Amino acid sequence: MPSPRPVPALLHRTAVLVLLALAACSRTPPAETPPPPVMVVRPQPASAAFEVYAGEVRARREIALGFRVGGKIAQGHVEIGDRVRAGQVLAELDAADLARQVRAAEAAHQAAEAELALARSEFERHRALLQRGLVSASVFEARKTAFEAARARVDQTRAQLDLARSQSGYARLAASADGVIAERLAEAGQVVAAGQPVFVLAADGEREVAISLPEAGIERFRVGMPVLVNLWAEPESRLPGTLRELAPAADPHARTYAARVRIDGDSAGVELGQSARAIFRHDQEGALTVPLPALTADGDRAQVWVVQPDTGQVSPREVRAGPFLDDRATVLSGLAASDWVVAAGVHLLRPGMKVRPVDRDNRPLDLAATR
Repeated sequence: MPSPRPVPALLHRTAVLVLLALAACSRTPPAETPPPPVMVVRPQPASAAFEVYAGEVRARREIALGFRVGGKIAQGHVEIGDRVRAGQVLAELDAADLARQVRAAEAAHQAAEAELALARSEFERHRALLQRGLVSASVFEARKTAFEAARARVDQTRAQLDLARSQSGYARLAASADGVIAERLAEAGQVVAAGQPVFVLAADGEREVAISLPEAGIERFRVGMPVLVNLWAEPESRLPGTLRELAPAADPHARTYAARVRIDGDSAGVELGQSARAIFRHDQEGALTVPLPALTADGDRAQVWVVQPDTGQVSPREVRAGPFLDDRATVLSGLAASDWVVAAGVHLLRPGMKVRPVDRDNRPLDLAATR
């Protein structure tokens, strides 16, 4: 009896292909991924925009005090934070060298007075001799010139003596006004030059807030504009102030402009070194505001993401940003009040991406119907 013939390999491959085709026909197409929800808002009018900058309360007059002569500091009498009165001695130099200079000036003055006495005697004697015809006029003029030179020498040494005595008094550094010692820049035993600051005195009187303003938009600030001052220790405080000083050039490292805000009126209770905020108000006619997370940047250009009502697609739009508020950003141009702006999650968006707009309560919005 003949043995069965083997099934050809081609028949096996055909059967496998048929089974795969039938399995593919039985599969359902994958469901399309729904558009992600995004919270959208409309820009709000910004009739007045506020900018807030942190600062520190400083004295209107901060006086750098230094000795008028050089020398070695023998002792200091005050510390940082001490309250002082005008004329109070703050530090003293080693006055030994200054005392020697006074004694030398006194000796030089005494010698000059002795020379003057001798020159006067010779002058009087030669004048009497000239009247009797016993000396010539030229000899008399020489004695007169010597007498006048001796008198000038006395005046010179008297001035030098007065200067030496004054410099001896300069060995004591006194406060020039009532106030508080804000800084101490030298210690006892240190040798200082004439005029080198040793203390910084915060004089009593007006108080100011030292702040730094950004380089971008510095044209919005001008000296004399009103400012509100808020003390961190008193959150409800609103003290009237004025922008008194604005640096003409930006700091080369921080790229900010140093500014001083004067606290107007009664500044009682405002202590030196307190933290404070300067609040600037800018009237921005036609400007809009959007939530801070809605504003992003592409390089050095500010932009927001806008949803197209007809297609539901998002696209970036370049805008010109203005002052930043507590939770909103001001947009000066590039945006209309009728636009729908993505308020959060802008870093996940791509140009042309389709989204599902929702409001703050996660309720769907029909943007086309609200146009």
